[in-house]
Amino acid sequence: MHEFGRYAFIGLCVGLVWGVGCSLVLLYSIYLAGYRKAIEDSLKSKRFQETLMKKQSPPATRSN
Repeated sequence: MHEFGRYAFIGLCVGLVWGVGCSLVLLYSIYLAGYRKAIEDSLKSKRFQETLMKKQSPPATRSN
C-alpha cells in the first residue's frame, strides 16, 4: 500500500501541474484573442480616426 501511495501522490502532482498548465494556456489564448479584437475595433472607431486626422494634419502657421 505504501508504493501505491507514493505513485498516487506523484500522479496527483503531475495531474495538477498538467491541468493548471492547460487551463493557463487556454485562458491566455482567450485573453490574446479578445485583446486583438478590441484593438481592431478601436482602430476602426470614428473617434480614433478623427484624432488620428488631427495629429497627422500639419500645424497651422500664424501669419502676421
